Amino acid sequence: MKETPLIDWLLARSHWSHPERSGAPLNRQLFDDIREAILAGQLSPGTRLPPTRELARELRIARNTVLYAYERLTDEGYTQTHGGSGTYVGDTAPDPAVLDRVPDLSQQDKIEQASDATRLSARARELLAGAGASDLQVGAFVPGIPDVRQFPRGVWQRLITKVWKSASQEQLGYGSRHGYRPLKRALAEYLALARGVDCAPEQIVVTQGSHQAIDLCARLLADPGDRVWIEDPCYWGARSVFRAASLQMDAVPVDEHGMLPPITPEVSPRLIFVTPSHQYPSGVVMSLARRRLLTELAHRHNAWIIEDDYDSEFRYHGAPLPSLQGLDPHQNTIYVGSFSKVLYPGLRLGFLIVPTALVDAFALAQSELHRGGQLSVQTALAEFIADGHYAAHVRRMRKIYGERQAMLTQELRRKLGDEAEIVGTDTGLHLTVVLRHANDQLVSRCALAHGVVARPLSSYYASPLRSQNGLVLGYGGVSDQEIPAAVGKLATAVELVNQGFGKD
Repeated sequence: MKETPLIDWLLARSHWSHPERSGAPLNRQLFDDIREAILAGQLSPGTRLPPTRELARELRIARNTVLYAYERLTDEGYTQTHGGSGTYVGDTAPDPAVLDRVPDLSQQDKIEQASDATRLSARARELLAGAGASDLQVGAFVPGIPDVRQFPRGVWQRLITKVWKSASQEQLGYGSRHGYRPLKRALAEYLALARGVDCAPEQIVVTQGSHQAIDLCARLLADPGDRVWIEDPCYWGARSVFRAASLQMDAVPVDEHGMLPPITPEVSPRLIFVTPSHQYPSGVVMSLARRRLLTELAHRHNAWIIEDDYDSEFRYHGAPLPSLQGLDPHQNTIYVGSFSKVLYPGLRLGFLIVPTALVDAFALAQSELHRGGQLSVQTALAEFIADGHYAAHVRRMRKIYGERQAMLTQELRRKLGDEAEIVGTDTGLHLTVVLRHANDQLVSRCALAHGVVARPLSSYYASPLRSQNGLVLGYGGVSDQEIPAAVGKLATAVELVNQGFGKD
């Protein structure tokens, strides 16, 4: 394509008759068109571009617009300038002699590309096939979501403003590898009283939520192919993390006392993942005898226990149970905590409590893989805890959630009757409804069509033989006024499924 054909080619493109309609700057439109011509081979290397005045006149645009487009083409390597002789298309095509030495695998990959257009790795496909995350994160009855409407925004805003007014250079940077020390000190004091956690502030490593904390454990304490015991049923997020770390998961059944570990397994585990204070999703609280058994088994197998203590602050019958970490005489338990359930999920702050010997490794790995940050938020949170606002908020929300759960339980019994058995009401932000007849997968889909989220209990099981038919219902983020109508929609979904609707 020579100079004049290039001008003709540009003029033939429909948008140059009314270039203002595209909304993009004219210089960007011209740059994109010429670059397209070069990459498509319509402008061969060495071709001289039209003089800027001539091209500006023909396209009826300012010469500076053409100059800017030409300069950018040169800056990005598409063209070259030779003194005052003009602008020429550069030779950017790969050397054919080099390409001839590279085996062409594109033909044999065409079959795979046709069935997997995204060309994801096998590990990615496996991860996505078992994903449990949902785009719907508000309303009835999304599990694990607190009532953010009750969060003391005024107090929080005052603390955040205070931090920003005097933010130091450190607070605007990545911060230390361990996290903000005053936050860890306030957190250690609170956890010792509220959860029976035995730790010094130095043992706390601040993370961006519990998923990142579990991921660090999987990466630093196990190698690909190592065994990890998971509860069955189990939290989908933990399964996804372990799957992404290429660990072999052994699903261990959960009974009324919590995880029932095998005494003589064929292969010893490297990790044991548990939610002892409020098993997710069944709601079972692990008995003291089972806790002691688990810590002894972990010691004898030289394994690490990962204790995910995600929402145990909200216990409605009796005092909150002490953590497994504080009970472990061998110090093989790593405690995972999060602020998502007490404050709000978007805070994206969590923490790990690790044995002293592991602190430096975890802190360095956290900094190396994920970096730090959010020091201003950590500073405000440290004051929020130290000044007693955190504990006061927990007490207030425990009362609200307790009343809300009682209302939900009453409505479920009234509208579902003998169809449902309600379990897991001692602690947390969700309860489980075991269905006697209706298929939980069909009920879940039918309820969602009516605007109600009811996670099927069976989807949390790894073993179909142990799978139970039921629904996981979160009540943290649904108001008292919304509960009766939402339960009514859920009851309608159950009735429709029992009548045979939804099977097709």
